Amino acid sequence: MRFPLFVSLCALLSPLLPPSAARAGAALDPEVRQLIVTVAPGWNAPSGKLLALERGPSGTWTPALGPIPVLLGKNGLAWGRGILGTHETGLHKQERDARAPAGVFRLGTIYTYDDALPKGADYPFHTVTTADAWVDDPALPQYNRFVTVNPQNPPPWFEKEKMRHNDFAYRWLVEIRHNADPPVPGAGSAIFFHIRRGATRPTWGCTSMAEKDLVSLIRWLRAAERPAYALLPWEEYRHKWAAWGLPSPETVASIAPK
Repeated sequence: MRFPLFVSLCALLSPLLPPSAARAGAALDPEVRQLIVTVAPGWNAPSGKLLALERGPSGTWTPALGPIPVLLGKNGLAWGRGILGTHETGLHKQERDARAPAGVFRLGTIYTYDDALPKGADYPFHTVTTADAWVDDPALPQYNRFVTVNPQNPPPWFEKEKMRHNDFAYRWLVEIRHNADPPVPGAGSAIFFHIRRGATRPTWGCTSMAEKDLVSLIRWLRAAERPAYALLPWEEYRHKWAAWGLPSPETVASIAPK
């Protein structure tokens, strides 16, 4: 997600994160019982398909929603900072690189312009006000954080970072917790599920989709199920699914590239 008017020289100049070996034994928490999976055809693909799955008492994953066509970063994907994938070798996400973060991520709060979630939804949410901001300036200490300011005396940076633009694409924002625990300056910020701007228009790093599909996803989410999001190129998914404890390629075959 990109809020208007802001260009960060710091982000453009920040170096790639140093790669290191993948953590041995890292796998998805067994308490995660809702998992959203998106696979892309390759690292530079700006689109993919999404499947929402539920894990039953036996540990078996069952598709619940999808396949759903989604749009990703216009330059494709790069490794993000989540709960899995952080220490992979290769290109790592940076601010303003127009790449979606790959890996596995927790989901956070839903932000909306509305006073309530869609009927049937039951998930933590916040109605965005004119005092709310999401900071994407790596030079600020609040980088990649949700912040509420005093609207009578806003800080100098607020106009560039405010969330309330009454932009249809941001009516529903589901936080993807990339680079969140804690944020590393310049490693990417403001990553959400949101409404697409067009059927073929990719994002700055978010995952976007038709509004009806996003509303279905919001209605499905339950915080008690510890929902998470896995985003990977298909070949990486096939390589890592077993070690990471993800659904098998056969289970997500409906979203595999043809």
